[in-house]
Amino acid sequence: MALKISLKPGERIVIGGAVVTNGSSKTELFFENKVPILRDKDIMNESDAYSPARRIYFVVQLMYIDENHLTLHHKNYWKFVNEFIKAAPSSLTIVDQMNDQILKCQYYAALKTAKSLIDYEQEVISRVS
Repeated sequence: MALKISLKPGERIVIGGAVVTNGSSKTELFFENKVPILRDKDIMNESDAYSPARRIYFVVQLMYIDENHLTLHHKNYWKFVNEFIKAAPSSLTIVDQMNDQILKCQYYAALKTAKSLIDYEQEVISRVS
């Protein structure tokens, strides 16, 4: 069964590494094979990767949409994750889940877990402040 995605006017989507912006009217797209897809709400620009958890999210996003540079993205991921765990050892449960997804090449699932890590980071920061 095809994946159906409806795009609002002006909404962006990444399809297999290509950034596509919808025109002025609603559009429906049907994907009949497996391809990396990120909707506008899930796309993070590099400039938005300003915290440790956000850097992890950004590099997982790159793993998902840029398979030509997986070695580099994996190297950066493990560096960022190790730094994050040292700073916030209480995040280990979330990080372990994400690591398992990364090792299984389940990058979209890891991206969703990375969102949880961003939320957790905000929670920890708010407790300290």
